[in-house]
Amino acid sequence: MIELYVAVNGKDTNPGTSKRPLATLAGARNALRALRKPGKSWDGAATVWIRGGTYRLAESLSFGAEDSGSKDAPVVFRAVAGEEVRISGGMDIPASAFRSVKDPAILARLSEEARGKVLCVTLKEAGVPNAGELRCRGFFLQQAPAALELFFDDAPMPLSRWPNEGYVLTGTIIDSGPRVYAPSEVVKDEDISALKGAFAFADPRLRRWQDPTDAWVHGFWCWDWADQYLPLKAIDAEKGIVFLAAPHPYGLKEGKRFCFLNLLEEIDRPGEWYVDRRAGVLYFWPPKPLAGARISVSVLETPLVTIDGARYLEFRDLIFECSRGLGVQMRDSTGCVLSRCTLRNFGAWAIQIGERSVYTDVMADNHGGQANGVRDCELSFLGEGGVILSGGDRRTLLPGDNFVEGCRIHHFGRTCRTMAAGVETAGVGNRVMQNAIHDAPHAGIFMWGNEQWIERNELFRLCAETSDAGAVYIGRDWTMRGNIVCHNWIHDLGRYAEARECNSTMAVYLDDCASGTTVTGNVIVDAYVGILIGGGHDNVVENNIFRRCGNAAILADARGLSWAAKMFNGGDPVLFDRLKAVQPDKPPYSVRYPALATLAAANPAVPQGNRVVLNIFIGSTPAIFGDGMNEAIFGFADNLTLTEDEAAAAFSADYHVKPGGPLAGKLAAFQVIPFEKIGCPRPKPHGNP
Repeated sequence: MIELYVAVNGKDTNPGTSKRPLATLAGARNALRALRKPGKSWDGAATVWIRGGTYRLAESLSFGAEDSGSKDAPVVFRAVAGEEVRISGGMDIPASAFRSVKDPAILARLSEEARGKVLCVTLKEAGVPNAGELRCRGFFLQQAPAALELFFDDAPMPLSRWPNEGYVLTGTIIDSGPRVYAPSEVVKDEDISALKGAFAFADPRLRRWQDPTDAWVHGFWCWDWADQYLPLKAIDAEKGIVFLAAPHPYGLKEGKRFCFLNLLEEIDRPGEWYVDRRAGVLYFWPPKPLAGARISVSVLETPLVTIDGARYLEFRDLIFECSRGLGVQMRDSTGCVLSRCTLRNFGAWAIQIGERSVYTDVMADNHGGQANGVRDCELSFLGEGGVILSGGDRRTLLPGDNFVEGCRIHHFGRTCRTMAAGVETAGVGNRVMQNAIHDAPHAGIFMWGNEQWIERNELFRLCAETSDAGAVYIGRDWTMRGNIVCHNWIHDLGRYAEARECNSTMAVYLDDCASGTTVTGNVIVDAYVGILIGGGHDNVVENNIFRRCGNAAILADARGLSWAAKMFNGGDPVLFDRLKAVQPDKPPYSVRYPALATLAAANPAVPQGNRVVLNIFIGSTPAIFGDGMNEAIFGFADNLTLTEDEAAAAFSADYHVKPGGPLAGKLAAFQVIPFEKIGCPRPKPHGNP
């Protein structure tokens, strides 16, 4: 086996020994490539030992087929034991670069409490090439690089905003931009009006802002699951009108949450900052004295690391951080793994394995490769989501065997507040197992494709700012079958009071006719709804415990007979188009899912083949049915409703049935849930602060 060493004080002209190390990870990669040339003796395993320090990347660190190991002899890049290795897409700004604000015009714009506390730095003088571009981002617009962000002692600092916490509400809509679209409608580009949108908003605060054209607004403009950042065109403070410079695709509605961002005048609390892009000056109110602090800004817009067509690479015990774009991107690779790493402070997603398919043809090649994954890592403070996990072939139903296991994924959706999950899995046969996914405004797991395995995860404090949302979500496709949601603990989900249209969060959301999913052995506590079956077929809800579900444990409907009838009468053909795409009367779908072959001809708007059996309802309404449905249609059988007192007598703290308890006979058929094995039991990864 070959061993190379890298250190911040090394040289790439060195041989890479422990005493004469290389200087960069690219240098180590190139040295390994050189060893593979004809006439060289090595063609096996290799370990690149990386000494402590920060390794800054001005461009992506790229790996391809020529960098591969093998299953029995992988190529490993790892930190030396006990040493903290940072791979960064940012730049540090020394405390000495900051100056007091002296310009009288700037001081006049600052709030009284901020004067004398806000410091400034000229970015070019600090070596920062540019501040990046503020873009329309959010529900429809992700995976574009973010603009520059500021981090203080590795924590992201808030861009100046008003109000500082929460949101204000839009007033009368003067121009909605596009017409207001219903949730089930497909937004068409040609329908978007040339008028960008305007709404009434009268507040004395508007008069404070001397140059609001550099400001942006962020809000949930139409639906509480579709946020977006939009640029301002103008503000008429006297008339109380806000004019937008770009439209929201769903249009604008009155009484929706929003806030103003990127205003010098709104640096009014420690931690807030603003960049004057014309002058190239960053203004910052530090949360504590600068001496001894680590102050950094994100710079790199491409992924920190790209892996394309490689086999059996491993990255272990490393910190990846501080980039405007993605952390690590894999395509068409096999057996490539991140193990015990920390990924934090990215403007976009932390890790992308394959292509994101939610907005594209789900039958197309997702380039996810085989047996790639993320194990025992911590992912946090991410502008968008945690892991895009694609893999497997929906045309042949061959599995990808890609995975996210034993990870802590938290504080994601930091800027894009919707459609940025902790894990978004697509394709066929991938697994999300034994993770802790928590503290985010929207979903924990998005599930697209077939035979995805979601097991023994703890999901909590999710859907904190959104409504009509689920901790685990799948929807709008009859053919995405064979998915398993098993032995998860889902608890403490947000119920945002101002989300008046829906006012609901679900633990497991089988939306818009999602079918063929099995939800079994889960413990669901403190959710507005435990499981929603939204008009789909052949779903199994079995052996779950529901506790304190505020509305109901089960919410089930036949929406195709009511408000979603357009999905069945040709108004929105998405279900039938996706059914046709898989050729349900031919293998492999006719063999794996025979019910699909006759579904379209068998009154598909009426849910059929669902089963809800052997579930325990504690302090919760068992079920609410919509659209004329009832227990018999959804296959309710052998479920049990308990009071809190009865549950305390029947179950131990880990939800095992107490032997000899007063309800032991009634609970004899209930299968033990391995509650003590749920979540992320492993210690925090090496290198975490």
